[in-house]
Amino acid sequence: MNEFTRILIIDDDPDYVDSIKSILEEADHHVDVAYNPKDGFEKLQSNPTDLLLLDIRMGRGAEGVKLARKIRKDPELKEIPILFITGIKEQLAYLFPGEQIHPRIVPVDELVEKPVEPQFLLEKVSSLLHAADSRKLQTN
Repeated sequence: MNEFTRILIIDDDPDYVDSIKSILEEADHHVDVAYNPKDGFEKLQSNPTDLLLLDIRMGRGAEGVKLARKIRKDPELKEIPILFITGIKEQLAYLFPGEQIHPRIVPVDELVEKPVEPQFLLEKVSSLLHAADSRKLQTN
């Protein structure tokens, strides 16, 4: 894993973003934030990002899902791991405990429910960054 990892959080709840950002920065990650999908996508295009933490519900609905689909179609961004952090997991009829997320429905690598315990968040982040690094090594 890279010594300095860059993580982008896209979530419209400033208080929640501040708490997640603090947890990640204490673990020596560089964290940038955006409070809406439009600004988040612009940041992804202009700044190298190792991992994206993305909320599902922003703006008028499931804007996070729309953004994840847009990212997966972009040749420059499609390999960035995406971790959904959401408060609506129980409402998603196509997610079942213990089963993988269907990539055509929700094109993300992991999904965790808010509120997320700090240690659990750090474990998920570490796992996703490690998997991304392994994929990079295999393609080089």
